[in-house]
Amino acid sequence: VCQVPLLDMQRYHKLLAGASWMAEYGDPDVPEEWAFIRGFSPYHRLHDHCLQPSSDWICPKVLFTTSTKDDRVHPGHARKMVRRLLDDVPSDRAQEVLYWENIQGGHGGAADNKQRACMWT
Repeated sequence: VCQVPLLDMQRYHKLLAGASWMAEYGDPDVPEEWAFIRGFSPYHRLHDHCLQPSSDWICPKVLFTTSTKDDRVHPGHARKMVRRLLDDVPSDRAQEVLYWENIQGGHGGAADNKQRACMWT
């Protein structure tokens, strides 16, 4: 399960609260810093870990959850990663990439326990 994830480290600082994390993660607009940041950017490392030269899909089944109203981590991170996975996964394995976006809630993905129970169900 990948909840309200921060995945695209090349663009994180341009979305919502991302700019406030630059002291922690670095500035991807500075080439030397991006060279380091890329090493831990899940979106950019996807092919290094999930697709081998033989194009065999080796990622486990995954559920991404996010919230449309998250004011810290933009839901675009999860949306973009799921799109990339679905573009790469063999069609017979597409059911292993799951996505759920709550249109309410906030950074935790749910506004209350009822929404949280719905998300986990």
